[in-house]
Amino acid sequence: MEQFAALLDALVYTSSRNAKLKLLADYLRRTPDPDRGWALAALTGGLDFPAVKSAAIRNLLMERVDPVLYALSRDYVGDTAETASLLWPEPADPPSPPSVAEAVDILSGMTRASVARELPALLDRLDANGRYALLKLATGAMRIGISARLAKTAFAQAFAVPLDDVEEYWHGQAAPYAPLFDWAAHGAEPPSGKDLPLFRPFMLAHPLEETAVDMADFAAEWKWDGIRVQIVRAGDETRVYSRSGDDISGAFPEIAAALAVPAVLDGELLVRGSHQGGEEGGAASFNALQQRLGRKTVSRKMLEDYPAFVRLYDLLIHADEDLRAHAWEQRRLLLEEFAAGLDPARFDLSPVIAAASLDELAAIRERARDEAIEGVMLKRRDSPYVAGRRTGLWYKWKRDPLLVDCVLMYAQRGSGKRSSFYSDYTFGCWDGDPDAGAELLPVGKAYFGFTDEELRWLDSYVRRHTVNRFGPVRETDKSLVLEVAFDSVHESRRHKSGLAMRFPRIARIRTDKPAHEADRIETLRNMVRD
Repeated sequence: MEQFAALLDALVYTSSRNAKLKLLADYLRRTPDPDRGWALAALTGGLDFPAVKSAAIRNLLMERVDPVLYALSRDYVGDTAETASLLWPEPADPPSPPSVAEAVDILSGMTRASVARELPALLDRLDANGRYALLKLATGAMRIGISARLAKTAFAQAFAVPLDDVEEYWHGQAAPYAPLFDWAAHGAEPPSGKDLPLFRPFMLAHPLEETAVDMADFAAEWKWDGIRVQIVRAGDETRVYSRSGDDISGAFPEIAAALAVPAVLDGELLVRGSHQGGEEGGAASFNALQQRLGRKTVSRKMLEDYPAFVRLYDLLIHADEDLRAHAWEQRRLLLEEFAAGLDPARFDLSPVIAAASLDELAAIRERARDEAIEGVMLKRRDSPYVAGRRTGLWYKWKRDPLLVDCVLMYAQRGSGKRSSFYSDYTFGCWDGDPDAGAELLPVGKAYFGFTDEELRWLDSYVRRHTVNRFGPVRETDKSLVLEVAFDSVHESRRHKSGLAMRFPRIARIRTDKPAHEADRIETLRNMVRD
């Protein structure tokens, strides 16, 4: 556990991606099994200990220290694990730290009834750094800048194996990933996924920006406003995976049931219209799809009210043939032939857009806001299907963001490296004429879009303009205007304003604009797509 704690400590204070990769690769090389496998699972969110939650940690700590001291410390530090690791009373005997594997075994055996007895005994075996590492491992809230993709890249670097192979073999392996380490570190045969419905890494696109492309070499498709999914049939089972590789079959059982032949399909999950926009039989807005996201199971009424379907982009595997090395044009022809035999209520094809030039495509793209789409995709006709983003193969050309001027209302400290800064901002628009006493209603929350320098300025502003405190949240005077960019806005009964933004981010700090000139709720309401 000491080496794992040292790794976390180093990663927290390392901002460079390359430096993080080296730290993690070095750790994986020198740490024995199974500790390195459990550590890798912890860093990538692959562990879950139901009995150990933030509330349990807080209750244990407040039995041992002054509750007021804890509350003040937690508000200042901004992180429960760090606060607990620092405030926990030091044990009388020298620490006897467990290995990562031993800690995982003990945490796995804890229940809600036993956690109050077993977790303190484990914490007493560690110093402050060890306690921090243990609590981060136990709660899964790492927040140290290690994504699953970066961890896989470090794994590939550690053992000099191809990243594409790591991506391919990773899914379907359970922590502590013994077969994966045997293959990469000891030259064993790769883990076998035969007859298992395993996730394959998605091919991704670069933003088009100023890139010059010859439309003779590229095909254009719509970029639909749903969620990217992969439908995999192998053996006697079908699974539906999200872009991150999460199994969402339980939330969309009708999609899983609709693919009965061996294949791997790439497409966009949508809800059939007309729900909050979208033509009858076509695709509804993202807000309709959102009614079903995040559910482990769905009711019959939900299935009827929000029927899901997949707009197909690509065919990766058909029967026993892997098509990913084929050119896009070949895969497209095979996809068209394959899709003809699928249930049209659950699957259709994303059409190819006829455009002879980028200017012509730009004119078509301008009309995109009237449809359930985000923009357009450009795919090189001879491109294979390869994991990740490869330069020159696929491009995304999203529609321009919507912009409104909002007023800062509340701020909250961030987590990890931002735990000392007020970096999460809630903003609102006027529900009528502010000069006539209209109310300011919250319309969104954002925590990115600004530079580090702007973050420091905003943090200072919040501290100087606080008018009220609600636990960790500060209310500011209603004087600062923020220009907010977002992709779309939808009606929402969960928000007082009746509206919810999708992907809001801070575009500009408008110190030049008085608060009463910020936009009104009606302006946002007019942006809701019919």
